[in-house]
Amino acid sequence: MAMNYPIEYEVRPKAVAEGMRWLTLSLKNIGNRELKDLDVRLNSLDTYSILVRGLGELIPTLEPGEEEELPFHVSAQTTGRVYVVLNGRKNGRRFHWESPEIFIRVGEQPAELVSLFALTEPHARLGEPIKCEATVRGLIASAGLVWEFWAEVPGGEFKSLAKGGVGALDAGEEARYTFEITPDGEGIYVLHAYLYQGARRIDHRTEYLSISL
Repeated sequence: MAMNYPIEYEVRPKAVAEGMRWLTLSLKNIGNRELKDLDVRLNSLDTYSILVRGLGELIPTLEPGEEEELPFHVSAQTTGRVYVVLNGRKNGRRFHWESPEIFIRVGEQPAELVSLFALTEPHARLGEPIKCEATVRGLIASAGLVWEFWAEVPGGEFKSLAKGGVGALDAGEEARYTFEITPDGEGIYVLHAYLYQGARRIDHRTEYLSISL
């Protein structure tokens, strides 16, 4: 089980077939204080990939050393990431806890987006072109995949930046693709990389840029 004090946690299984499935969340209190009135939620980082059904579960009390298992019904379409949120009380005070993202593989996915990042400082300058790079890794031998890069600019407009095909990839083989964006306004830019197999989106990554004068 993974740990983010004062909770040990695990979501299983780590791989499921497409469709309506169940994920089991295990939580263990490894602290020295009881946790009370825990509202437990399993959230998706991308509901297109994995949609969690229901409103969450309630644990009235989780004593030190005590472990609980909770089922969550999900609609799984493509590989994605989920995370756990707890809200309750500890020592009579409000308590909030979140897990890091948890990777859930869905179906026989041919490839994945390993990374997306901007080759620049975290705070880039207005009007300067910024080179970005995404890495695609094959999971099985495949061909005919398509990547797309988009940007959500300050103000909410969604702009297409580049699109291209992925050549034949063997399992474990990686390919890198680059594109450029020239910010024309200050604020936060959200970069998106998408990977498609035909009309089916099989992976998605995001990166954030802070642009100033």
